[in-house]
Amino acid sequence: MKKTASLFLFILFFVFLSGCAYGETAPLLIEDVVQEKPCIFSCSFDGVRHEFLLDLPEKSDGAPLVLMLPGYGNTAEAFRTTVHFEEAANPLGYAVVYVTGAPNPNDPTSAIGWHFDAGSEGNRDVAFLVSLAQYLQEAYSLDKTRTYAVGFSNGAFMVHRLAMEAGDSFAACVSVAGRMPESIWKERREENRIGFFQITGEKDDVVPKSSDGSAKYTKDPAIEDVMIYWASSNGLEKQESCRLEDASVLTKYTGDNAASQQVWHLFISGGHHSWPNGQFGHPVANSLILEFFEAQVPAGETPEGAVP
Repeated sequence: MKKTASLFLFILFFVFLSGCAYGETAPLLIEDVVQEKPCIFSCSFDGVRHEFLLDLPEKSDGAPLVLMLPGYGNTAEAFRTTVHFEEAANPLGYAVVYVTGAPNPNDPTSAIGWHFDAGSEGNRDVAFLVSLAQYLQEAYSLDKTRTYAVGFSNGAFMVHRLAMEAGDSFAACVSVAGRMPESIWKERREENRIGFFQITGEKDDVVPKSSDGSAKYTKDPAIEDVMIYWASSNGLEKQESCRLEDASVLTKYTGDNAASQQVWHLFISGGHHSWPNGQFGHPVANSLILEFFEAQVPAGETPEGAVP
């Protein structure tokens, strides 16, 4: 018999009639939270059912939170089994939640995924993810200034939208094998205050690139232009690149003082549309992502000695 999670009591805290994600008018409300199995929950948002898997560190009070968004057709449980980000993150004090998307309500034949295209109708996924983060922050006393989102493929497309439209709710976002949709690019902001890390495979045929000319054949912008945008919109003028042992190149954009967010781009030599896990001598995404998070400055904070 399914057991209603004690988290349900916290729902009362999340009926917001204002402050929703850009362009979305539904109140930020998570409903009907049910514990299916240990660490596995389901919930409803705006009439859509989602599953999420929560891995907490030994001490959750004040812990940062990482939302993990799988690719198209993939579940939270399957994504967890593939990447096991929690194995690296939990010992460092991070709470990790894997979240399953939903089918397109206008296409009953579609698989589960994320509504990353701002120019079309679909599930209110930006509002949902913001709401889920707030729900978990309250339920487990997590650090509201250190909430992050990581996506792969379709989930990474969603991360670009999330960073653009809900930057006030996330300290940084990570796109693994993702691109920025044209609809998000057209509505991009002039200024941002959010860290961003893009991991791109040299031979990834899903991500448009200037380096191989593939950007000429898609309406979505070249990932090189996207990363220059994330850096410049955050006011980051310093650029430093280093070549890793496998010939991959890691570029870091930083500001003039330690109070700046950072933007990173890892271009994996010979990499494909996959999650880097150390095979073929490539970098391990999990450890680099955590290193990137540690380099960010929580919203509203200024490190000691930094110029605000």
